[in-house]
Amino acid sequence: MSKILGIVSPENDTVIVEGLMDYRPIPAISFLGRYRLIDFAVSNLSNSHIDHIKVFVKKQPRSLIEQLGDGRQYGINSKRGRLQILYNDLGGMSSLYNTDINTYLRNIEFIEDADEEYVAITPGYQIYSLDFQKVLAQHLETGADVTVLYKTTDRAKERFIGCPALTIEKGLVTESYTNLGKRKNAAISMESYFMSKELFIKLVREAHAASSAYSLRDILRDKVGSLVIMGYHYKGYFACINSMNSYYKTSMELLDYSTAKELFRPEWPIYTKTNDSVPAFYGPEAHAEHSVIANGCRIEGTVINCALGRGVIVEKGAVVKDAILLPFSHIGKDCHVEYAVVDKWAKVNRIKEIRGTSSYDVAYIRRRDNI
Repeated sequence: MSKILGIVSPENDTVIVEGLMDYRPIPAISFLGRYRLIDFAVSNLSNSHIDHIKVFVKKQPRSLIEQLGDGRQYGINSKRGRLQILYNDLGGMSSLYNTDINTYLRNIEFIEDADEEYVAITPGYQIYSLDFQKVLAQHLETGADVTVLYKTTDRAKERFIGCPALTIEKGLVTESYTNLGKRKNAAISMESYFMSKELFIKLVREAHAASSAYSLRDILRDKVGSLVIMGYHYKGYFACINSMNSYYKTSMELLDYSTAKELFRPEWPIYTKTNDSVPAFYGPEAHAEHSVIANGCRIEGTVINCALGRGVIVEKGAVVKDAILLPFSHIGKDCHVEYAVVDKWAKVNRIKEIRGTSSYDVAYIRRRDNI
């Protein structure tokens, strides 16, 4: 049995994907045509031979339950593995108290009863591919109390705004702060942590005793200097989906094949729930380029630089450009949609033009809306 218990942590209150999170928790948001954001976290754990995974969600668990099921699609061993969804039944309370720490505490017995010696904690709203066995090896080699994953960037003034960042000296974390876009270079915390299960439970209880509003990030920040917190330098593709802007930009970025190759590797599959449906249909007047188009779509108009989920319809004369269309959305005849995110089952028909001003100001059409 693996020594590692996988924990997919709930989003914190600084993570706000406007509109999309009104209907589902952020990890359940559709991504790049066929995936949900949660797929990356669970696939990383499963590919790392971690068969015992607990997914924590603060509220609205229905869509995650539908997506994850019993975990079979993620390659989790059906005999000795287990994927469990745990949520805070006080999720409707003030967000001040609805923290990851309180969610862990409401389910602490499920963590205490686990046989694993270590925990790998990773958010369900970040995009990367990593073998946690390599993190375990470094953790043991350095003798760290906590190992935190980080990604260096020279674009911190425009990317990863609002994400935690670290100051690291000879591998040791000496400071934790929030990236406000004031520095060009930064070591961005991936909010993925590795530690003993015993220490994790101790930190959860200490955080709750310190403040009812504390998060795991807060208590780890307080422990810099008193705990040995080492950084694990991740060098692959990484994106944090903590806003509509980051969701849109990451989706557009991964339309580029050379960029996508860094994330989607043959030896490291990203698993998801599959659906049997017909291939995408392209009409005689259809034109599509530089786009990801899922199965079940019907394209009779023009699609350029877009990510289309399953079952999307683009009628004749319609032009969709630089847009994200979630599953079963419908763009009517002669409509023009640009710099937009169209949620599931929404229909654009009467209003002939939906246009955001740029990738920094994206138009959003709500779920099941008729426009």
